[in-house]
Amino acid sequence: MTTAGSPVGARSLAHLRIGFAGTPPFAAAALTALLAAGARVELVLTQPDRPSGRGMTLTPSAVKAVALEHGLRLAQPSSLKGEAACAPLLASTLDVLVVAAYGLILPPAVLSWPRHGCLNIHASLLPRWRGAAPIQRAILAGDATSGITLMQMDAGLDTGPAIESHAVPIGPRETAGSLTARLADVGAAAIVGALGRLATTGTLPATPQPDEGATYAGKITRADAEIEWQRDAIDLDRAVRAFDPAPGAASVLDGDPVKLWAAEPRPETPGVAPGTIVAVGPSGIDVACGRGVLRLVTVQPAGGKRMAGAAYAAGRALTPGRRFGRHG
Repeated sequence: MTTAGSPVGARSLAHLRIGFAGTPPFAAAALTALLAAGARVELVLTQPDRPSGRGMTLTPSAVKAVALEHGLRLAQPSSLKGEAACAPLLASTLDVLVVAAYGLILPPAVLSWPRHGCLNIHASLLPRWRGAAPIQRAILAGDATSGITLMQMDAGLDTGPAIESHAVPIGPRETAGSLTARLADVGAAAIVGALGRLATTGTLPATPQPDEGATYAGKITRADAEIEWQRDAIDLDRAVRAFDPAPGAASVLDGDPVKLWAAEPRPETPGVAPGTIVAVGPSGIDVACGRGVLRLVTVQPAGGKRMAGAAYAAGRALTPGRRFGRHG
């Protein structure tokens, strides 16, 4: 059996008619790796361009940028619901459709469209963290390990049989951004190797997922990112890291929004209401939590840039006793 990214697997990729469905940089890494390995990518599906930045300019996805750079056939349906939405796609003949963080649910007609079905690059060790936000949920939960699972897709939510998995340790100061980048590289190498085996042997054996240990990684909302100061400082440190780079952990001070980008949990027991500033110093702003203290190292005021917590405190003349959070 060839290994992920091996020369034998790479040489054989040109024999497969491959479709690719994905949107963010995580997916773009896999598409780039397939193209570098000589894959024959017949069609790329990605989400429609979205408004981005302060000017809300329509911006193409990372996957679209790669597709345009390589002159690939591209489609950006806003939905795959209904026969009319799927018909233009199904006219193409594919051996396999690779899916990575696409963002649209694939209906049965699409799942059965390629000869070898649809293969998903999922950013967790399934069945743990099925769903839209496995990376963030793993960090929030304090998991020691994440990983990549290549899965044969079925009609369920990340419930299809697993082809292979690759464990990746979660570092003690890992952010969602840093973990996503590492998992993207692992997923890209894995899909190149798996498709090489498919092209060589004509099959990819898969094992049904166990029901035991299944968890759901619900989509992250801005409400999820609002810091609840009554929680443990260790939990809040995980939240700051899980929501970096998006949507950013958030709080308010005197009614003014502030994003929290780097923090450190500390074991002190301040004996004051959660959210209260207990110390201000060159290392940051120490804020009381339900248990322990969270030191705010890097923050960002509304409309401003990221800055050291000490600089933020100096600019606002912060002193102990001021309080973060919403107090109704």
